[in-house]
Amino acid sequence: MTNRAQQTFERLFGPEFGHGKPLARERLLAALEALGAPHANLPPVIHVAGTNGKGSAIAFMRAVAEAAGLKVHAFTKPHLLRLNERFLVAGETASDEALLAAAQRTHAIAPALTQFDAQVAAALLLFSGTPADVVLLETGMGGLHDSTNVVSTPALSVITPLGLDHQDALGGALTQIAAHKAGILKPRTPAIIARQPDEARAVIEACAERIGAPLHRQGVEWDAYASNGRLVVQTETRALDLPPPSLHGAHQIDNAGLACAALLQWRDFSDDVFAKGVAGARWPARLQPLTRGPFSAPIRALGGEVWIDGGHNAHAGIALSYALNDMKARRGGTNVAIVGLRKRKDALLFVAALARFAERIIAVPLAEDHVSVNEMAKAGYDLGREVETAPSLAAAMQNAAQFPAPRVLICGSFLLAAEALAAEGV
Repeated sequence: MTNRAQQTFERLFGPEFGHGKPLARERLLAALEALGAPHANLPPVIHVAGTNGKGSAIAFMRAVAEAAGLKVHAFTKPHLLRLNERFLVAGETASDEALLAAAQRTHAIAPALTQFDAQVAAALLLFSGTPADVVLLETGMGGLHDSTNVVSTPALSVITPLGLDHQDALGGALTQIAAHKAGILKPRTPAIIARQPDEARAVIEACAERIGAPLHRQGVEWDAYASNGRLVVQTETRALDLPPPSLHGAHQIDNAGLACAALLQWRDFSDDVFAKGVAGARWPARLQPLTRGPFSAPIRALGGEVWIDGGHNAHAGIALSYALNDMKARRGGTNVAIVGLRKRKDALLFVAALARFAERIIAVPLAEDHVSVNEMAKAGYDLGREVETAPSLAAAMQNAAQFPAPRVLICGSFLLAAEALAAEGV
């Protein structure tokens, strides 16, 4: 789906590059200097890298900061329905007019930038020109060479859980991916690290020691866990007893805990502020239930449920599968996963992750750049599981309606999640 802002960026800078996009941070830095160095004139920046959970962690940090009365800038990726969603300026989604002006100003200085680099430049222009208290800055891909890694002295570096994704650009081994993500660490800047696989943690620790970045690691200097229906966050100096996270899924315990642990390193917020933020955060297409519109109505009429999630790699697939299992244990029903994947995604690993607790899997095509449904069906065959195919999301929903009290999870791509949201009228 396109809008004025997206059309303008595409017209000026070409289509947004995929995961193999050129990593040319030096060219962006030169452009920023010519634009008046907006990257050096920002409120405190919290820079966030990782494979999964970046957007959720930012959503929790934003909610806590706003509960404290702070003004928040944020740059996130991807968007669902409109490019503007990526740009939060002092708590408000950027207008078409503001984005068009920033895009045109950037193009006048650096017409050869990639579209994503131009988006980063536009975000930094908007953030430097509007007062706020904090910038939440999400990497586009990786970290070391990422376009967002132009801020030399962030207030905090945050690394969410790492897994295999974007191997075409970041490397096929978890250690290679960890080296890219650890590239956002800065000397003397506190780095708050989610729980990691051993090999990834070792790479991050070695990088931090080499450059002198103080580490705050989950399971070592801090931790977060569910206890009696509450979220407990424990650091070396503080213990928070909070309501459960507003976002669904057991993995959101860690994401909310990471957000709280990070903010505890930055500001001394009250327990009430943390509680309000954790319970009030919103982030669409992260295990989001569809409960009111016409798209989900036929499934709901059968006593079923419809959920959407943009997760698209094996790490996310495992978290989603366990979420399905938890919901089935509480409420029964049949777990049905409707899956669409972009090209370059590993269909075998994603289907294998979902197949743990999804009783039925239906493969569908995306509007663009997608893994074929036959490839996903073959992945199922290789795993000894049948993967049905459907020509569209609507047809897959009709297939799902054949099962008793179906719990439908639409996942694998933000494109598919956006299609479901648009059909629901959200």
